[in-house]
Amino acid sequence: QLVESGGGLVQAGGSLRLSCAASKRTFSNYVMGWFRRAPGKEREFVAAISGTGHITRYADAVKGRFTISRDNTKNTVYLQMTSLKSEDTAVYYCAADYSSWVRSPLSSGSYGPRGDWGQGTLVTVSS
Repeated sequence: QLVESGGGLVQAGGSLRLSCAASKRTFSNYVMGWFRRAPGKEREFVAAISGTGHITRYADAVKGRFTISRDNTKNTVYLQMTSLKSEDTAVYYCAADYSSWVRSPLSSGSYGPRGDWGQGTLVTVSS
């Protein structure tokens, strides 16, 4: 089970940190990712992180503004979002893949609808 939290309303230029708590026995064996779905658009990749946290990948749209991290002692992955823009408004979803980084589709920015997903948390950026 994946449970996201931390969404809310923030002004453009502001910051927000999302959390995703995972009920996984061996959390460090999971590649974790964040995706988002803006109103009227398809879900898109945001960021991914390897099981150890040493490798990360970002979508070009968020590179330099968002940071993905994880705390394997707390079974939690985070998404620190800064310099938020109105176009960042979306429902943000957490995804988990029991895999190595090189084998996980998350490492290439994709993940299927039948994968392990959270329920999402809404981020609204007002301009």
